[in-house]
Amino acid sequence: MIRRLTRGGAGATTLAAAPLATALLAALLATTALPAGAAPAPPAARPPSQIKVAGGETQPVFSRADAVTQVVSIETTADSDRDGIRDRVQMRIMRPKETDQGLRVPTILEPSPYWAGTHDIPLYPVDIDGAQTRKDRAVQRNLAEIFPGYYDNYFLPRGYAIANLDSIGTGGSTGCPTSGDRDEQAGTKAAVDWLNGRARGWAPDGSPVKAGWSTGKVGMIGQSYNGTLPNMAAASGVEGLEAIVPVAAISSWYDYYRANGGVVAPGGFQGEDLDILAKVVLTRRNPEVCKQVIDDITAVQDRETGDYSRIWAERDYVKDARNVKAAVMVVHGLNDWNVKVKNSVQWWNALKQAGVPRKLWLHQANHATPFRWRLEEWLRQTHHWFDHWLYGIDNGITKEPRVDVERAPGQWETARDWPVPGTRHVPLSLNAGSGAGQPGTLSLRPRPGPVQSLIDAGRTRTAEQLLVNEDQADPGRLAYLTPALKRAVRVNGIPKAAFRASLDGRSPYVTALLVDYGTDTRPTGARSDTGERVCYGQGVPGDDGCTTRQAHRTETAPYKIITRGWLDARNRHGASRSEPIRPGKMYDLRWDFEPTDYVVKPGHRLGVIVLSTDYDYTLRYPAGTELALKPGASKVWLPIAGGGREALG
Repeated sequence: MIRRLTRGGAGATTLAAAPLATALLAALLATTALPAGAAPAPPAARPPSQIKVAGGETQPVFSRADAVTQVVSIETTADSDRDGIRDRVQMRIMRPKETDQGLRVPTILEPSPYWAGTHDIPLYPVDIDGAQTRKDRAVQRNLAEIFPGYYDNYFLPRGYAIANLDSIGTGGSTGCPTSGDRDEQAGTKAAVDWLNGRARGWAPDGSPVKAGWSTGKVGMIGQSYNGTLPNMAAASGVEGLEAIVPVAAISSWYDYYRANGGVVAPGGFQGEDLDILAKVVLTRRNPEVCKQVIDDITAVQDRETGDYSRIWAERDYVKDARNVKAAVMVVHGLNDWNVKVKNSVQWWNALKQAGVPRKLWLHQANHATPFRWRLEEWLRQTHHWFDHWLYGIDNGITKEPRVDVERAPGQWETARDWPVPGTRHVPLSLNAGSGAGQPGTLSLRPRPGPVQSLIDAGRTRTAEQLLVNEDQADPGRLAYLTPALKRAVRVNGIPKAAFRASLDGRSPYVTALLVDYGTDTRPTGARSDTGERVCYGQGVPGDDGCTTRQAHRTETAPYKIITRGWLDARNRHGASRSEPIRPGKMYDLRWDFEPTDYVVKPGHRLGVIVLSTDYDYTLRYPAGTELALKPGASKVWLPIAGGGREALG
C-alpha cells in the first residue's frame, strides 16, 4: 500500500521574489505569431516566481525535477593539513531553477564526513594486557544507516536550496579530518559564510562563484556526526545560521569516548577513539598528507587514564552555548548507547541557560531519526521550524509545547520543559539485605551495615549476564532492590550516585546500572519496516519521494537496563585529574548516570546493580579486583517526577 502524504490549506499568501521569469514569459508570448488559421495553443503553465504560503507553511510549488545543481569549493580559515594553504570544503547544491531568474531562497544544509564513504580501520584492543576475549572488528559506518535523504524531495519544492557539505578531509574537500576540533568547525562555518557572501568559492572549472541566489539564511540538519557538525557551527556564533536540528549529535567528544575519567566506548564501537574515527572518514585525495596530523591525535588522546585535557576542551561545544545564535531543535533516542543521551541533555541545559530558542524530542529508538516512524509529525515540526526561522513565517511553532517525549512505541506526550516541572531528586540508600547479606534493599531510609564486596568478573561476563537472578547472591556484583512498586514511578533527568567504596586490584572502574525488574514488553531501540510505503515529496527517476514506514521492535523480558553510569575512581575529585587509589581505602565517590526518561510500572521493582568492569563499554582489566561498598552510606539520587517519591517508601 502506498500513501501519498499531502499538506497545505486555504488562505494562501506569497512572499515576494524577483518577477523576471514572468516578464520574460510575457514578452515571449507577445512577440510570437501564430500561423494563419491555427488554433491558439493552451497557455503554458507559468513557473512560480514567488514562495507560496498556505496554512502557515510554504507550499510545494517548485519543481524538484527541474532543479539547478552546482558544486562549489569554499575557502575556510583553517589549514588542518599544514601545507600553508587554507583548506577548502566542497559543497553540492540543488535549488529551484527560478533562482537563476532572480528568486532568492534560504538553504537547508547537511554537513557530513560520510558522503564519500568510509574505510575499515582496526579498533584498539580493550583487554589491556593484550589477551583477547573476542576478535576486535573493524569499523564500517554505512551512510544509508545514518540518515536517509529526503530534503530535496520535500523542502526544495517549498522554496529551499538543499546542500550537502563534505567536512574537512573528506570527499572533495582538502585538509584533514580531526574528529571535532576547531578546524572542522571552521569548515562548516565557511559554508554559512559563503552563503552570506563572506567567504570565497570556486566552481569546478576554477572560476570564482558567489551565492547570488541565497538570502543568507541557513538551516542545518543531520544525525550523528552529521548533527554534530551543525552543533559545532552554531557554537561558533556564525551569522546567518538561523536554525539547526541536531539528531543524536555530539556536544562534547569527551562524553562520546570518555566518562568521569574513564575510557568508555560508544555503544557498538568498543575500542574506537578520536584517531580511529579520523582514519575511518579520511577520504580526500592524497590522504597520506594527513598521517602526521592523525598521529598527533593518537599521541595526546590518552587511552590509559581518560583524563579530561586540552584535546577534549577543543572538542567541547557546551561551554560555547552562549555564542549560539541559531534556534536549536534537539533530538535523541532514549535507547541510544552510541551517542549517549548526555550529549543532547547537557546541550539542552546549556542552551536553556544561554536563552537560546529550543525544542526537544526524546524517542524510544536507538541511534536513529523519527522520520521513519513518526513521519507526518516530524515533517510538520521540522517544516514549521525552518519556515519560521528561515522565512519568518508566524506559524505558531514557538508557542507549541517545547518538549515531545515518546513514552512507549507510538505513544507521545508533550511538556513545556524537561525534566518535567515538579521533578525532584530523591535519595535512595543502598542497604544490606536480611542478615546483612545480598541482595540488598533500596529504600528512602539509610540502614548502616557491614561492608559488602564483589570480585570483578566483567572481563568475561557482560553487564546483562551479571544482573540476572537478582534475588540470589552473585560474587561478581552487588544488587539493591526496592519492594514491588505500588504505583508508577517516572525517572526523568540525570540520576546521580554517591558511594562510599574501595577498590583493591587493577581495575579502577566503578559501574552502576539502574534496572527495571519486572517482566514486560518493551522497545529494544531497533526498528523494522512495516511494508507501508508513504510518499512525502516530489519524485524523480531513481528517487520516488517515498519511504517505508518503520515500527519499533519490542521484546518481552524480565528486566530492562534503564541507564548506567561509570567512574574511574582515580578521578574521584574530577575528570581532569588522576590520583592513585590506595588498595582497600574507602573513598567518597560521586558521579552521574546517563540521563533518562523512563516509567517503572506498578508491581515492578527498581534495582541498582554495582559492578566494576562493564564489558561492552569500559577497558577490561584482568579479573579479580575487589570492590567493597559501605551500605547505608551509599546512595543513588533519582530525578522523580510528580508524587513518585511516595511509591519508593
